[in-house]
Amino acid sequence: MMKTPHEKIEFLERMADGITSWIGSIPSLIIHTLLFIVSFLLPVFGIVDVDKMLLVLTTVLSLEAIYLSILIQMSVNKSHEKIEDIQEDIEEISEDIEDIQEDIEEISEDLEEISEDIEEISEDIEDIQEDIEEINEDEDDEDHNERAKKAILKSNVSSNKNEIRFLKDKIAELQHKIDELKKD
Repeated sequence: MMKTPHEKIEFLERMADGITSWIGSIPSLIIHTLLFIVSFLLPVFGIVDVDKMLLVLTTVLSLEAIYLSILIQMSVNKSHEKIEDIQEDIEEISEDIEDIQEDIEEISEDLEEISEDIEEISEDIEDIQEDIEEINEDEDDEDHNERAKKAILKSNVSSNKNEIRFLKDKIAELQHKIDELKKD
């Protein structure tokens, strides 16, 4: 199965991450120390000439240093990309929070307006109730048609009272939801 260029790059990045992780580990430190000890013991026991050992060791260490610097830079670049992604996410979340705060402020203003409307409606209901009481007192003196009108008015007032109670309940429910949103 052929790997796409993207899959090849991901494989190389995973391999680079693995090597970088291993190089920064205790086993790597132990192995490097053992290799250096063996390298310096080879000339002591006469197995290899000191100059050749130093030339090979210097070349190997230079190549290792080059590759390590490349691998470390790859890790730094990858970390930098992740940090940029996180910063973008934080900015988006901050914008969302600002939008939510604006919505909450608008809802609070709407609630204040609704509360004012309820107060006005309550005052109107009190006025209507007073009118009804006056109508009831004057009812004995009025004719039958006036009584019918008053009955209709009472029915409308009663209906309005029920609607106002319903609106008060809805407003209380909205206020409760807004309080919950403010807490969140």
